[in-house]
Amino acid sequence: MSDHNFPKLHNATWPGIVGKGPDSEPVISLDTMLESTAAAEVNGVKFDGVDIGLFDPHIDLDMSDDGIKKLADKVSGLGLEIGTVVAPIWGGPAMGSKEERATFVEMVKKSARFASKLRELGVRPNGVVRIDSASKPEAWAEDPAGNTKLIAETFRAACDVAAEYGESLAAEGEICWGGMQSWKTMIDTLEAVDRKNIGFQADMSHTLLYLLGYNRPEDRILPLDFDWNDRETLDAGLRTLTDALRPWTIDFHVAQNDGTVHGTGSHDKTGRHCLATDPNGKLDIAYHAGFWLRDGNGELTKRFNHICWDGCMFPNEVMTKPDTWNDILAAMIKVRDAHGWKA
Repeated sequence: MSDHNFPKLHNATWPGIVGKGPDSEPVISLDTMLESTAAAEVNGVKFDGVDIGLFDPHIDLDMSDDGIKKLADKVSGLGLEIGTVVAPIWGGPAMGSKEERATFVEMVKKSARFASKLRELGVRPNGVVRIDSASKPEAWAEDPAGNTKLIAETFRAACDVAAEYGESLAAEGEICWGGMQSWKTMIDTLEAVDRKNIGFQADMSHTLLYLLGYNRPEDRILPLDFDWNDRETLDAGLRTLTDALRPWTIDFHVAQNDGTVHGTGSHDKTGRHCLATDPNGKLDIAYHAGFWLRDGNGELTKRFNHICWDGCMFPNEVMTKPDTWNDILAAMIKVRDAHGWKA
């Protein structure tokens, strides 16, 4: 085991909410997610922190400053820090009406303020505010140029309000978000925003689906007859993808995927998050994480000081087992051992 202490290892709390609800499984409380994260341990190594979603029922985005301090105290009391936060922007599509786009920007403003308060309290030494377009690929495809322009205008306004609080925005690449459903549409959108405080949030599960062209077949990278046993072609495809998106990447999720899409509850189908030990996983987690964490010459980029595991839409039975979090932590440690640094 190396003596690397960066990047910090975080677990996400929002999988306790995403894909849950009345038409799926009960929400797992924030306290349970925090306590499960804090309890995980592998050979004396523990998670350093959590990334959190700023939405009900875990978080009241409009809570008082005293409430934010209580949250900070709760997290730090468990020996954890807070990193990236997720803005609840789904009530106003970024390519929607003027009123809907204003709602989107207002949610980013509230989230950036919340995030800055956590930073001031010392519990959040790093991290960004995560967003997406809150728009469906099918609706975006009705007018790609016009809708990309609208999304970019909304994102620009969101960047400007985030900058007031010293925050940057990370747009998550996921096949279920219009204007972000492929690697090429993602780059087009980011380039159109033209702001210094926006970047890309890469999730190893979601970006794997970019290779297959889900929701944007013309941007497929792997051949139609691709065989997952052909690791040379897989690696070449991932290098094409990561070389294009790595310069934009300011936030990173370690994850596994079995090459399929999945959705539960009200969540649209997207790249299936698999357990770190899933035998059907198509990624060599530690090896392929290096495609994102190192540049084309193999040098560490050190673009972000923490990495996070995202396990959205795991069954509650799986998420309440201590072994689940220990296995995930073990995978994260392998990533840091291979691509970390001492600071």
